[in-house]
Amino acid sequence: MIIPLAGHKYLEVVEVLNHPASDKAPFGQAVRARSEAGGGWMGWCVEVDDLAPFEDRLGRAAVNGNRKFPDGRELVWKQIGILGLIADPQVPYMLKWEGDPALHPSNAYESNVKMSCLTIAGSAERVTEWLGEPVEKPLEDVAVEWVAPHGTPGILSVTFETAMGAVTI
Repeated sequence: MIIPLAGHKYLEVVEVLNHPASDKAPFGQAVRARSEAGGGWMGWCVEVDDLAPFEDRLGRAAVNGNRKFPDGRELVWKQIGILGLIADPQVPYMLKWEGDPALHPSNAYESNVKMSCLTIAGSAERVTEWLGEPVEKPLEDVAVEWVAPHGTPGILSVTFETAMGAVTI
């Protein structure tokens, strides 16, 4: 399920399919692992204009992704970094959207809900190293609160600004 947010952002609620292909694809593996651990925030993603620096650094090519809508339109992207997310859940994976910009998930419907803060168990230095730029740059107007991990690193909570006030999940 896609939940569009203001500011070219969105939230995606996922569950792994009970299908052999899910076990082969890194994204399916990440979703299954989070589900089997009891659910919660699987990870986060950063949109980039150029995947080449990540491909060079990680030593592999980005993979194609797509989603077909019932009306036949197709959302297409390339992604890299899911294996990094599996190994270290504090780091994001990267997407480069391709095709029709009107199909971006944040455009599914108008939303005034804004993502305002991520609380991540981990290290800003580690995520900056992973991204190859200061972690604040791709997040733009989203604050990040870093806490020392007590167990597995990763997203602990996300705060949204709504018409009724702040909501933290």
